[in-house]
Amino acid sequence: MDSFLKYYGLDWMAMAASLFAVYLMGNKNRMGFLSYITANALWIYLGVFKMQSLGISVGNIFFLFMNLRGYLKWKTQPDK
Repeated sequence: MDSFLKYYGLDWMAMAASLFAVYLMGNKNRMGFLSYITANALWIYLGVFKMQSLGISVGNIFFLFMNLRGYLKWKTQPDK
């Protein structure tokens, strides 16, 4: 049971935020980017302070900026 809570449930929250983001993006909902950004921030924190994993940290820094870019560039299409 300890292995499930090794990172105080933050890894589970990051995973849940990522899955929720996929669901939102599948429904063409802009808020999916914010959910991804939340997940990226959690993974960055875990990578730097808990796992000491440079790969997780650097990868999620880039993903965070790509998701921020997607959120800012989102344009709603007028109904035809």
